[in-house]
Amino acid sequence: MFWLLTLPFRIVFGLFFGLLALPFALLALPFALLALPFLLLRFVIKAAVAVVVLPFVFLALAIAAVVTIFAVSVSVFLPLLPFALIALCIWAIVRRPAYAPF
Repeated sequence: MFWLLTLPFRIVFGLFFGLLALPFALLALPFALLALPFLLLRFVIKAAVAVVVLPFVFLALAIAAVVTIFAVSVSVFLPLLPFALIALCIWAIVRRPAYAPF
């Protein structure tokens, strides 16, 4: 509510000080244009570093995904291991060899 009450004053003072600062902004424009090549150089260096580093990041992500899948599968199947061992013992006792003479 306070923001709405002070809105007309903020608009008037914003326009007044904006017009007051306009000549200084126009004087500072050439200096901003002098900084443009450095900004472009910064962008080029960042892009080059990204091109060099990104394959390593993707490799690390792939390794992390494989390790995660392995860990989740072990954590899911490890509690089932005793049942699998019991089933293997029962299968070894019950099965009949194919070479039995009877």
